[in-house]
Amino acid sequence: MFTFRGNPHAGLGPDFHRIWASITVSSLGDGMRFVALPLLAARLTTDPRQIAAVYVAEQLPLLLFGLLAGAVADRADRRRILWLVDAARALTVGALAAAVASHALTIQLLVGVSFLLGLGQTVYNGAWSGLVPTMVAPENFTRANARLQAGSLVTDTLLGTPLGAMLFGITAALPFAVDAGSFAAAAALAFLLQGNFRPQPSPTAARRETLRSDMAYGLRWLWRHRLLRRLCLASAIMNLVAAALIAVLVLYARQVLGLGSLGFAFLIASFALGGMAGAAATSRLTARFGNDRVLRLAAATTAIAAVGAGATASGLVAGACIALYGATSLVWNITAISLRQSLVPADLLGRVAMAFQMAIGGATTLGAAAGGFVASAFGLRAPFYVGAVLLVAAGLVPMRAVGEEGTAAAPGAVGEALS
Repeated sequence: MFTFRGNPHAGLGPDFHRIWASITVSSLGDGMRFVALPLLAARLTTDPRQIAAVYVAEQLPLLLFGLLAGAVADRADRRRILWLVDAARALTVGALAAAVASHALTIQLLVGVSFLLGLGQTVYNGAWSGLVPTMVAPENFTRANARLQAGSLVTDTLLGTPLGAMLFGITAALPFAVDAGSFAAAAALAFLLQGNFRPQPSPTAARRETLRSDMAYGLRWLWRHRLLRRLCLASAIMNLVAAALIAVLVLYARQVLGLGSLGFAFLIASFALGGMAGAAATSRLTARFGNDRVLRLAAATTAIAAVGAGATASGLVAGACIALYGATSLVWNITAISLRQSLVPADLLGRVAMAFQMAIGGATTLGAAAGGFVASAFGLRAPFYVGAVLLVAAGLVPMRAVGEEGTAAAPGAVGEALS
């Protein structure tokens, strides 16, 4: 099923460490842009509709072009897509930095740049989602994905976000100039990957005709796979709840916990620190308990963390609960990604991964809106309690492949899990 080309006893290997470095460096710029972009929008306009348009423009390409990006990634050299997209994003953000520095930026131009960056992220995600199985042996999937998630979390949330705010305070163009440099460095690292990363069709794959038929085939394949269909549903629920809680977290921190800006930053940092711990523990947990049990345990523990955060009046207790939430969320994400990589043929990974992301993206948007409505109607603690109920429901979705006995499902289990 996979075209893994390395020595299964050689660890993660140099190609993986190059792509890890590329993604980690790029995440630093992402974190800076995450905080600098809304600050820049607020400097250009006080109209909340226009500020929201900047965020929507960055999210829209996933819904419009996600399946197309996956289909292209399943036909083309994924390494080439990565470095070309990052090079294009470096030029785009560099032009944005120049426009900010020269006071030539308008809100309409910022919306356009946000759309281009979102489009680049969509195409990039379609390509990199299929790289891990070609670089590391199946038994190292969880370990590799944990490294990727932890690296992104550190540079994006712990380093990039506060650094972006600090640089924006010096001069508005500076975080975008650094972001452009991070994209350029990421492109160079991806360019250094050795070999051809164009996926080879599996013997049972349908004959390729058009991109449209490729996209339809990928959706049908995902829908007919019982385990992956369930995993997609449960992952969407997990992300819906997370988005709902994030949407009200700043008000919850101020009005319920009585925290200021530093206290709110402490809660965000708590999530990231917990996530690092969860990433470090995932490989051992899945090796000992198997994917199904780990996913159930992660969902249940996340529900407990949500209840604890919603019930307390203490900032320290809330921080501890959010750290636990971050840890179990990362355990879920890493296990889900690794399981998906183990079950999906290499030439379908782009389409299946992007179908997952589209479902999760829709759930995230819905969750953010729902969190605000629930908090408005029932109080700021209510989203935590409602979210906990949904998380318990996600944990009840069965995640055991036919023939799985406490270990990760082997590639040969794909056919057994198809309905």
